[in-house]
Amino acid sequence: MKRLRTFLLIASLFLPSVAAGDMLVGGEVSYPTKKGDCLVLIGAKEGLDWEIIAKENRIEAKNQCRINVQLTFTNRKIVPRVVEDGIIVNIPDRMLYFFKEGTLVSYFPVCLGSRDWPTPLGTFVIMRKEHDPTWHVPKSIQREMKEKHQTVKEVVPPGPDNPLGRFALETSLSGILIHETIWPTTIYQWRSHGCIRVMPENMEGGFFDLVERGTKGEVIYQPVSVAMTEEGRVFLQVDRDIYRMVKSLDEEARGQIERRGLSDKVDWTKVEGVVKAKSGIAVDVSP
Repeated sequence: MKRLRTFLLIASLFLPSVAAGDMLVGGEVSYPTKKGDCLVLIGAKEGLDWEIIAKENRIEAKNQCRINVQLTFTNRKIVPRVVEDGIIVNIPDRMLYFFKEGTLVSYFPVCLGSRDWPTPLGTFVIMRKEHDPTWHVPKSIQREMKEKHQTVKEVVPPGPDNPLGRFALETSLSGILIHETIWPTTIYQWRSHGCIRVMPENMEGGFFDLVERGTKGEVIYQPVSVAMTEEGRVFLQVDRDIYRMVKSLDEEARGQIERRGLSDKVDWTKVEGVVKAKSGIAVDVSP
């Protein structure tokens, strides 16, 4: 694991500097529950940890969710990098942002690699688009299947049991796909073998159709983001340092605020609270 962290840190040093887009998305949400909902699934759809939804709505268990109940919560995010065209995936944020001609045309939560199977950082290109893909199981995952006493599979054909779902985008990052998932409750978590899983409703008839072969993208690692609105309000978002690449989130937050010249425009007690919570929600830290 130490060698892995060293590799990821070196990779991050070669990324271009992150441009502050000062773009906020999401906000206050009123969510009517329906049949089949549970807090984990709602969090996966909305880009929010289920514990936060439970706390804000005084619900005790993640599977406790009655039908036709109006839940309220905030899922505001700071877009970590703004580009003219392409895909940005921020690992700590667990979000994918897709731009075309300078416009953010879609954004949604994703599932990314676990600590043991990290999603690699770096730039990539969409090499191929596949509808009803066949999964050629990597040797490493076959070994894991064997260790877990599961049936070892070399090839999984298209169908409802294929983990790649119905839509897959092959990237130039070795072995990394952006694909639909048959396990929607894993979205907005770090549970894949490195691939980027997407909720079915975000893939079909939207993102998959809009993305073209040759589309450029980048996987970045930015657990702290700062933005200032046109009205002069300062927002801070702090996510968990899941791959343990940042020495101190507190120092990172303070450094970003100071470099932006916003030290006198924030309430440092609020800043401390946001860093401690690591909620992944953009919070107004203005005085």
